[in-house]
Amino acid sequence: MALQNSRRAAGGFMKDFQDFIMKGNVIDLAVAVVIGGAFGKIVTSLIEDIITPLLLNPALQAANVKDLALLQINGIKYGVFLASVINFLVIAFVIFLLIRSFEAMKRKEVREEAAEVKPDPQERLTLAVERLAEVMESK
Repeated sequence: MALQNSRRAAGGFMKDFQDFIMKGNVIDLAVAVVIGGAFGKIVTSLIEDIITPLLLNPALQAANVKDLALLQINGIKYGVFLASVINFLVIAFVIFLLIRSFEAMKRKEVREEAAEVKPDPQERLTLAVERLAEVMESK
């Protein structure tokens, strides 16, 4: 009897787990993580291979250093830290631009929907008269 109950419980657990895995939200999250990882590699390459050399070449040449990671004083690798700060700022700026563009698209959609759902002039006039009547009654 106990064996049968444990099989039923295990089967219910596996079915619940399968339902959880197959939900759209979990799959969407998995896709987002994979795409985010790939995007992170692109941003890292952009920063390490393009932006950092452009911004720091004069400083590197003045310090007679060929690699940013070699910038250090008394064992303190401030070059690596500087690269990390630049990396963070660029990633934050890219995310800011993405969010800002999404918000602009949403605002545009809302404006378009509002433009489509304009009440006719007679309906607007009726609403204005009703509001005026409410104000007059409250006095």
